[in-house]
Amino acid sequence: MHDVTDGLIDVHHHAIPPTYRAALGDRVAIPGVDYPTWSPEASLEVMDRHSIAAAVLSVTAPGVTFAQGAEARRLAREVNEYYAALIAEHPARFGAFAILPLPDVAAAKDELTYAIDELGLDGVGLLTSYGNRYLGDPEFEPLLAEIADRGLPVHVHPGTPPAKDVATFDLPPSLYDFTFETTRTVVDLLFSGTLERLPHLKLIVSHAGGTLPFLAQRLTYGPTIGKYLTERAPKDVVGALRGLYYDIAMSANRFALPALTELAAPDRILFGSDFPFMPAAHTTENVEGFGTYAGWNAEQRTAIGRENALKLFPRLAGK
Repeated sequence: MHDVTDGLIDVHHHAIPPTYRAALGDRVAIPGVDYPTWSPEASLEVMDRHSIAAAVLSVTAPGVTFAQGAEARRLAREVNEYYAALIAEHPARFGAFAILPLPDVAAAKDELTYAIDELGLDGVGLLTSYGNRYLGDPEFEPLLAEIADRGLPVHVHPGTPPAKDVATFDLPPSLYDFTFETTRTVVDLLFSGTLERLPHLKLIVSHAGGTLPFLAQRLTYGPTIGKYLTERAPKDVVGALRGLYYDIAMSANRFALPALTELAAPDRILFGSDFPFMPAAHTTENVEGFGTYAGWNAEQRTAIGRENALKLFPRLAGK
């Protein structure tokens, strides 16, 4: 096992509790995506092989949105309790983002209290949208405000777009559309004013921010394109984007990293693997891409691989 005092911290690492897999049943979780098998042992084996000291676990799309009412609340509770038990068994190796039974905000706030105050989970995992509403919708702001007030990191993972894609594409949304979903929800948070009202919200966006690095300058042109946006546009779009955290799951490559590093400072970038929805071979690829990218010096690489995450998740410092 790699020394947990100097290995990578993986903030984009999925876990599929048995209770969750059973509840999902034969439903299609993400259209066109082969649903993987998972076990804690599989994660630990991949982590050890790639010098990953700890992983912060989360459930990916569709979360518990396929369930309704009491069933959704029960399933979220069971997943969070599973994570807490796994952390108790491997406290130096695993953290977890609590799953919340959204879009029911009242139930989500209740589960947030239980998952953080009683179970001691490390942060919150959200999807980019729930139903037809993205995270900038006013209904979600009280929940985001409570998360911000608690100082909790919140990992935002894309899901299948609410609007259906062109039928003839016949491609999995995770192949390309997930990146746009991340962009959509962040743009919604920008132009709704949510990020300005909650400047201390510790938001981690997936996959190098989707298309945000490429679109950052374009997003400053809102009032130029439509004068009605003059009052809604953030005072500093690029500054707000630079205030987010970005994981590099599926993105530690020569195409994505140069754009990301133009937008985000090294203290805002975090390592991620996307295991097991991306297989162990991709973890190898992402670790190698992270380790060989010429745009970072040794100190910056240490920050991105480990130290930035430990500031968000101090429990994983192993001290």
